[in-house]
Amino acid sequence: MPRVLHTAQALVDVILEIDELPPRGGNANARSETWYAGGAVTTLIAAARTGATAVHGGAHGTGPHGDKIREALGRDGVALSDAPRPDLDSGYCTVLLEPSAERTFLTVYGAERQITAQSLATLAPEPGDLVCVSGYSLFEPTREPLLEFLEALPDGVDVVLDPGDPFATFPPEVQNRVLARTTVWTSNADEARALTQLDALEDVPEWIRRRLGPGAVVVVRDGEHGCVVFHHGRGTQIPAFPQTAIDTNGAGDTHTGVLLAERALGADWESAATRANAAAAIAVTRRGTESAPTRAEVDAFLS
Repeated sequence: MPRVLHTAQALVDVILEIDELPPRGGNANARSETWYAGGAVTTLIAAARTGATAVHGGAHGTGPHGDKIREALGRDGVALSDAPRPDLDSGYCTVLLEPSAERTFLTVYGAERQITAQSLATLAPEPGDLVCVSGYSLFEPTREPLLEFLEALPDGVDVVLDPGDPFATFPPEVQNRVLARTTVWTSNADEARALTQLDALEDVPEWIRRRLGPGAVVVVRDGEHGCVVFHHGRGTQIPAFPQTAIDTNGAGDTHTGVLLAERALGADWESAATRANAAAAIAVTRRGTESAPTRAEVDAFLS
């Protein structure tokens, strides 16, 4: 069975619930503080809870943050292909969570930035596997090791790009090197519009599809409107399951993890996206980045 493999950073999310963001130079009091494993962890946990084999290939540290990441992955049977980095802990992200479920991020880097093409190659991707890439890994110093790894992948390995906010800001030559190897694009609508500079969302997936390799698939999420799956020259709107959100942190990563796991298990893209929409709908009603539902919970929700 194809595997879901992730190259991106695993971090600890420190979630501070606040009434509202303070003005610059101001002050705010947190109503609660909770620590979760996040970043690539969210996608991998979602894939594992769906029933796929999931493996993390990014770097991780030796310290309390690294321990928390390994513990979270281990609970759901997610393997790690690389050894911990000695004498350096994994980084963390402080998330300011408002009652509207809007989030503000402040990230501190750690061992996750110490990847090489050789360390990523411990994932040993094979044809059929789905290799996840984050746009946040295209900052230095992880850009060139990641690109070297991607450009050496064997034919038949699917590269899944989650561009994030930064991708549209990178130089065209960097974008082109990544897109030339990308076979699956999955993003939210704002990220897709930023790359294309198109206002009409219905035109965006086809534009992106033209920049990818043959047979590629474009998935664009649009909140309560669901997502569009574009392949074979046409787009299909997959309806959402609107919920009252209490925490949107990790919902997109949950969507991606379930989408890819369903593909690894043999579903077509439209069916996979329907279940991914359901999983994301469940996730936003729960707090934290480890909120992905199990396969049985998605079944019950859809029934």
